[in-house]
Amino acid sequence: MTNSDLREQEWVPEACTLPTAERPTRRAEFNDLFETAVRERQRLSRTHLRLILAGPDGLKAGVEDLARRENECCSFFTFAVTEPRRGTVVFDIEVPTAYVDVLDALDERARVARGEG
Repeated sequence: MTNSDLREQEWVPEACTLPTAERPTRRAEFNDLFETAVRERQRLSRTHLRLILAGPDGLKAGVEDLARRENECCSFFTFAVTEPRRGTVVFDIEVPTAYVDVLDALDERARVARGEG
């Protein structure tokens, strides 16, 4: 088991029903989204993260699909995906207080992917 796998286990809650073998693929999907599309991160509250994304046509549909699949295994997430203008997608992620550590980890992944200190 790698250090990355251990860090993953530290913040993936027991409520997550995604099979362990599929978690690296899902993590890679989020990392790819963060690396290629995130233009801004806004922590609106302890339980609410907003990501402003930019990308090609189809970005909104891709984010909606990822959010839908993530919600199937981690039903504690509340996702909202909007496209206020063509090429810009707002991805709101909210969690109950008990899962703030999971949101913190997603926020950290987005921060690191963007190359922010």
